[in-house]
Amino acid sequence: MKKIILSIIALVSSLFASASDKYPTLEMINSNMPIIDIRTASEWIQTGIIKDAITITFFDEKGNYNMESFLEQLNKNIDTTKPFAIICKTGNRTKIVSKMLSNSFGYDVINLKGGMVYSKANNLPIVPYKAVKNR
Repeated sequence: MKKIILSIIALVSSLFASASDKYPTLEMINSNMPIIDIRTASEWIQTGIIKDAITITFFDEKGNYNMESFLEQLNKNIDTTKPFAIICKTGNRTKIVSKMLSNSFGYDVINLKGGMVYSKANNLPIVPYKAVKNR
């Protein structure tokens, strides 16, 4: 019986989950919607981060990931029952991750198309990365 109930809950939550692709905008950045930067620390140091972004690495330098660790950090830092956005360098990694988070976990995720490359080219607020604890 528990398995049936859990299956129904998973099905219902996946019906309301979504992954969409949007270009980052100043309005989005100023909206207080959480933006998760999934790049590596070396990338954050090299280019900076979107103002107020939360830094949680998804893929390491070798392309590996630990979903359990990522989800633990994500859930510590934001309310995952509400929409949030994710960003990487160009939007390729976040396209993959947003679909995984939406399809497997029911999150309402926005993939920020063009990533940091687009953000920098469009003069969005980018600040230097400082190794600090997330919110």
